[in-house]
Amino acid sequence: MAITFPRTALAAAAALLVLGAGLVLGAGTTTDDAYAAGAPAPVTTTPATPVAPPRSAASAVGALFANGSHFCSASVVHSGAGDLVLTAAHCVRDGMSFAPGYHDGVAPFGMWTVTSVAVAGGWTASADPDLDFAFLTVRQAGNPASLESRTGANVLGTNRGFEHRITLTGYPDTTDSPVVCDGNTTQADTYQLRVACPGFPDGTSGGPWVTGGEVIGVIGGYQLGGDSPDVSYSSYFDDDIARLYQRSLLHF
Repeated sequence: MAITFPRTALAAAAALLVLGAGLVLGAGTTTDDAYAAGAPAPVTTTPATPVAPPRSAASAVGALFANGSHFCSASVVHSGAGDLVLTAAHCVRDGMSFAPGYHDGVAPFGMWTVTSVAVAGGWTASADPDLDFAFLTVRQAGNPASLESRTGANVLGTNRGFEHRITLTGYPDTTDSPVVCDGNTTQADTYQLRVACPGFPDGTSGGPWVTGGEVIGVIGGYQLGGDSPDVSYSSYFDDDIARLYQRSLLHF
């Protein structure tokens, strides 16, 4: 589920520019960033050379942070460099970092800085809800290991049809642990998936829809993921996201 913004505001928010290790967005950026007001609680991370927890499906899913608070969800997707993260396009903002496996206020793999973003041209032009997905390239200062080597990853699944049994995971912006649901997807529109899973409010946008080790959707799309915490949507993953994935491997 995500906050619904005026479509014109979303279109204005879509332009972005990547400069070196930083991400700069066009003026008027809006996103699913309704995190709590006031001083954020500190994020606990492991020492510089932590012992990695066992890799699991949960390790590849995490929370996106900005200004010390988490505001959206994301997951590691397989790539040759092992540095690629998938989320919803409407989650993109400046100053993002990713905490894989985040739980109980702890980031067991540390924080990973977003260094570049790839979104579809149709999202940039008009915030097309059928293109509400984005790939983020990440790095961790002083760590030569790739993110994927630490956490594992899901494989991107495209053109898989509309009916699946999935595991849906996301981070409500009022809690420091994820919510997880197993549900059955259906077709909501020509290029939209739908799943009835209770308890997915603001902050869960970008959370992956996983079946058999493949990620076939993220919370987003129609109404930025839905206007009810009990029903979520995703843009359908077809050739559009496959092309964006290939582009993202070039880190631009």
